[in-house]
Amino acid sequence: MSSLTTRVFELPERLAAKDDPALIADDERHLAAVAGSIERSVAGLTARLDAARRAPGGHGQQALDRDQEIHRLSSRLRTLRRYGVDLCLGRIVTAGGETVYIGRLGLTDAPGGVDAAAGTGAPDGAGTAGGAQAAAGDGAVPGDDRGGRRLLVDWRAPAAERFFAATHADPMGLVSRRRYRWARGRVTDYWDEVFTPEGLEGNAALDDQSAFVASLGASRSPRMRDVLGTIQADQNTIVRASSDGALVVDGGPGTGKTVVALHRTAYLLYHDPRLGHRRGGVLFVGPHQPYLAYVSDVLPSLGEEGVQTCTLRDLVPEGGRAAPESDPEVARLKASAALVKAVEPAVGLYENPPAAGMLVETPWADIWLAPEDWAEAFAAADPGTPHNEARDQVWDALVDVLADRLADADPDSGLGDRAGDEDEFDAYGIAGEAVDAPLRRALAANRDLVRAFARAWPVLEPTDLVGDLWSVPAYLRLCAPSLTPDEVRRLQRADAQAWTLSDLPLLDAARLRLGDPEASRRRRRQEAVAAAERERMSQVVDHLIATDDSDLGVMSMLRGQDLRGALVDDAALPAVDPDRLAGPFAHVVVDEAQELTDAEWQMLLARCPSRSFTIVGDRAQARHGFRESWTERLDRVGLTSVRTASLSINYRTPEEVMAAAAPVITEAIPDANVPTSVRGTGVPVRYAPAAELDAVLAAWLDEHAEGTACVVGDPTFEETDRVRSLTPRTVKGLEFDLVVLVDPEAFGTGIEGAVDRYVAMTRATQQLVVLTS
Repeated sequence: MSSLTTRVFELPERLAAKDDPALIADDERHLAAVAGSIERSVAGLTARLDAARRAPGGHGQQALDRDQEIHRLSSRLRTLRRYGVDLCLGRIVTAGGETVYIGRLGLTDAPGGVDAAAGTGAPDGAGTAGGAQAAAGDGAVPGDDRGGRRLLVDWRAPAAERFFAATHADPMGLVSRRRYRWARGRVTDYWDEVFTPEGLEGNAALDDQSAFVASLGASRSPRMRDVLGTIQADQNTIVRASSDGALVVDGGPGTGKTVVALHRTAYLLYHDPRLGHRRGGVLFVGPHQPYLAYVSDVLPSLGEEGVQTCTLRDLVPEGGRAAPESDPEVARLKASAALVKAVEPAVGLYENPPAAGMLVETPWADIWLAPEDWAEAFAAADPGTPHNEARDQVWDALVDVLADRLADADPDSGLGDRAGDEDEFDAYGIAGEAVDAPLRRALAANRDLVRAFARAWPVLEPTDLVGDLWSVPAYLRLCAPSLTPDEVRRLQRADAQAWTLSDLPLLDAARLRLGDPEASRRRRRQEAVAAAERERMSQVVDHLIATDDSDLGVMSMLRGQDLRGALVDDAALPAVDPDRLAGPFAHVVVDEAQELTDAEWQMLLARCPSRSFTIVGDRAQARHGFRESWTERLDRVGLTSVRTASLSINYRTPEEVMAAAAPVITEAIPDANVPTSVRGTGVPVRYAPAAELDAVLAAWLDEHAEGTACVVGDPTFEETDRVRSLTPRTVKGLEFDLVVLVDPEAFGTGIEGAVDRYVAMTRATQQLVVLTS
């Protein structure tokens, strides 16, 4: 069935008045053109993708460019095939009479159809979804002659901003706005908003707010549903704010903080060339895995598939098995950024040049290695180089010192002559220092020297370093002198490597400071493979030269070292995949940021040297309290350029639920930012005995063919496809049609208990049931 001949509008009978051709005929024609352009674009992109995949892989930059082209084409195709004509979000009509249609992506009716189909010409960071538009500013409207008639303007482009930002107080030059509701590729409803009397003509659905509010009450699914078309003006302002410095988005439950964070991520990747993958990209940090699973579909639906998403646990290999800290006082001590700083002196104690000299035996002469020689070699490590990776630099410097000493002791040895016969040592893969190869071999075989070096600059494991802090009191006192003797004793434990969540910031700091303990071994293996490859090519070259019978002796050109090296296939050498979460990242987005300790903030700051952050949270939802302002908290952890934006309208939680939840939090936190709900369901909060849990769920499932429910507080309940079972902590950031709280008073006392109850109650979008024993 061709999308060019099938009606796009499929309105139910109850909306028959809206099905008037006078109201939708123009949209039908325009969306049919969109469908045709998408079909052509899909065909063109498919052909280009097939051609790119058939093209030779190449090496180096050529291979990288080919892979990136395939990634861009594949991403674009996935988005087009996923949405089709429902890429269109709606339209705006300007005071000048122009109608502009807004889409997830930009689209023209020119040959090729999709703007920047493969990202060609896109600046770094313009995103896979429409980089060329970002480069051009995308102020185009239908009739633009740069590449055919503009059918859709990308929602992130400047020309689309009025679709989200216009209000009755500030229409921004619009006379009307229309939003579509899509289902299975068809428009099943639409609603209009009129800003001027001129906008009344041709607009029937003057129920903007009621239609929008109705959409908020739609049934929830296991993943966050599409909300791009309903982003509100207050949210849009934050989405489009500059990436400079740190932006805090503070808002209570249901205000759309997560929506803002996700769409802001897509917007910044499209709009800010400083954030592209070649400049570091974006890291998105959520509170827990159920949250990441819930929002996992949002960024791909916006055309962004390159964003790294994780929890704090994921940043450290030990995070998956880490348990909560059982002792609150220990957790408090480890939450301090000061304790994380103990990692630096802890590493420094293992970078100690020997205080005594030693005699180093070589086949040429015995060399005296003085303490100042050790110190000179240790000072050669480049600042900022991780300990384990700097080890090779120190060893190389030590060899240089010994080579100089040996040259002074035996001028006839030839080992001090850096212009020696390089051919002799090509096989050892020490280009530029080939003449040192015999000495290097001799020193590497000198057990006394190797042992002395290993004691002075050992290879360290992050787990061993941090474990020693919890098992060797004297070591901890040296590294964290501000701790009292009682605090030092309290931090000790029987099993030093029984990792807890509070250990993760220290483990992360140790891992970043130490680097990969296998780096040196891996480098030597790579050098060995490279040397073997050079030796093999040298033999091939020698054979070609020896058998060359041409008059000009062409093969003699291969004697040049540059040409010999060019014959080595570097792509065949073993490569190391960098830790994809280690950073650095150009921008970091943090959701539920109110829960982060000062120590945990150090994990994120270490990954974002630019200090460009989007920080999303609610001080009233901090389980351990949050008495400071955001500016005070962030200044303390190292973020000084901070702006704050507040969201105060609750789009998700019905007013009946908020009426019950608000007193729960304000009793514990009187100044809590409790948002105002914009809708009600007419369904009051229900209170019942805990024994009615099964009956409550059965009745709800019978009455609702769609939607999801969640039981909070009953670990014995076995979840089903439509009913989740979560704790007060893992329900944070999620939403469900029905929420059933089981014995909420058992969640705890004080601020922690109040926050857990408040968070759990405000996950409900339709109905809340509270069961008590």
